Amino acid sequence: MLPPLYRKSPQMNKAPTYLGTVSSVAGSSLLIELTPQVSSGLLVIGGKTHRVGQVGSFVRIPQGYNDLYGLIAETSESSRLEDNETIFKTDRRWLKVELVGETIGKEFERGISQYPSINDEAHLVTESDLKKIYGEADTGQIIIGNLSSSDSIKVSLDLDKLVTRHSAVLGSTGSGKSTSVSSLLRSIVTNEHGEIRLPASRIVLIDIHGEYSAALGDIASVFSILPRKNEKPLQIPYWCVSPDSLIDFLCGNIGEANKSLILDKIIEDKQEFVRLHNLKDIDVDRITAFTPLPFRLKKIWYDLMVHDNANWEDKEKTTPAFSEKGDASKLIPPKFTPPGAASNPPHKGEGGKIKKQLDLMRSRLLDNQYSFFLSPGEWEPDEKLAIQKDLPELIKDWVGHEKPITILDLSGMPSSRLDLLLGSVLDILFESALWGRNQKVGMKERPLLLVLEEAHRYLGGDASGLAKAMVQKIAKEGRKFGVGLMLVSQRPSEIDETILSQCGTLLALRINNSIDRNRVKSSMSEGISGIVDSLPVLRTGEAIIAGEAAKMPMRCRFKLPKSENFPDSKDPQVSKNWARSVQEEDYQPLVSAWRNQDAYQIKNN
Repeated sequence: MLPPLYRKSPQMNKAPTYLGTVSSVAGSSLLIELTPQVSSGLLVIGGKTHRVGQVGSFVRIPQGYNDLYGLIAETSESSRLEDNETIFKTDRRWLKVELVGETIGKEFERGISQYPSINDEAHLVTESDLKKIYGEADTGQIIIGNLSSSDSIKVSLDLDKLVTRHSAVLGSTGSGKSTSVSSLLRSIVTNEHGEIRLPASRIVLIDIHGEYSAALGDIASVFSILPRKNEKPLQIPYWCVSPDSLIDFLCGNIGEANKSLILDKIIEDKQEFVRLHNLKDIDVDRITAFTPLPFRLKKIWYDLMVHDNANWEDKEKTTPAFSEKGDASKLIPPKFTPPGAASNPPHKGEGGKIKKQLDLMRSRLLDNQYSFFLSPGEWEPDEKLAIQKDLPELIKDWVGHEKPITILDLSGMPSSRLDLLLGSVLDILFESALWGRNQKVGMKERPLLLVLEEAHRYLGGDASGLAKAMVQKIAKEGRKFGVGLMLVSQRPSEIDETILSQCGTLLALRINNSIDRNRVKSSMSEGISGIVDSLPVLRTGEAIIAGEAAKMPMRCRFKLPKSENFPDSKDPQVSKNWARSVQEEDYQPLVSAWRNQDAYQIKNN
């Protein structure tokens, strides 16, 4: 005899939404045996056709005045059952369902207060049910697209939780990641008519490839290392950067004693700045190398050259024996009279112990590709320590302008120094949030969302640079000071697991790589493995969204932006361009752009 589970058929129910009955309950997982009524896999309800058993869709289990809701994680079918030597033919079909929430009256809540019993009815979820689950976009909600299973249902996210609890947008190349991020940010700050609805928004987008100015330029201020029309030059003052990181960048491998010497000279110059500008609100004796005050980098280089290479007129080494004084502002090194014989002056000095490091420092200062950092325009102090703009103007430029989004285009940045310079930007923004937490202009009053593109490049498990250290700090502490993170990456498996685990909301687009899928799956701890398994077959611009900002785990299609608001990330048209006839080509503009480190300076007509 077959066991009761296989002998009993679901009772027939005349309700058009009826699917079958609960046949097994194990924690939050259920097995529902489908009724023969839905043998075709289709139900027609109210003139609309509904597909039954779609992974990721909902089922409803009535419980008196309440309804339990679950997500379909798996479907299965048994066509042959054997009992001893007897073979029974059957068309029994089951749905594996993960319970996710319930309605109490008309209100939907995550989690469940009771479990269903064996033989409880299960029903198809209709649009009226979905509206109960997802509700309307009330205050604090942003509409980002439509439910994949029902285009009439708009999908919204909780903006507060999206920002303060951090998020990650993950997807393989070609999955529509950049377009989806553009659409998401536009949905945050504008209404359905394209009008800015949150004028006090503060979103800083770190654009590694220069893709987003085309998509968001109308609602963003764009700062670029190589500015184009309507873009502003990006300046990152060296004196805002961690001095340890700055010295490592400028001098390479240098001993602790010599590093301390450089730090002492930095402190002296910062103290001189305070005295010259009569800054009475700053205690000179409490200034450290980390205090964000201007100092003269070229003068420090010159003073170090004198200290390391000088021969001296006196034994006390107070008067250098110059043969040529050189010029600090032009980075011309000083020259010195050779030491005298025996004890005669000039007296021999250090003898160039750190000549190699100081030569590297000079070459860095002369290199045009670092001018946005080491010669930061109006933020660079002159020979008398006078500056045209100070740190307040820098912060205002980045987060205090009239547009809701700031794009920092780092596409012209040397890739070998991305970690240092990106880390410096994050350091400036986080420190301003930390020390301004009690100020009206601080991030507690006007929170900041940091959107980090290509996050896997500097947040790998084995990375140890400034950028990763700052992201870890923001991920752990940013919520206290009004700073939120949104990581964007095509390789979630390469992102440090601790950082990814801090992201309360995950928006996963199509992911082809199994290792990346497993990382996403392990990060989504909501019993929705069946949905995550569909990551390889998602359509372009379609995502699985789960976490704190989402009312429910869902499969969503992002709103498509207007044709003029797509990011500049389209694939080259290979077949079309290769089919053109080849004319005489001039490669001089290409080489000129290369030599000038400026892809936009000379255009090929």
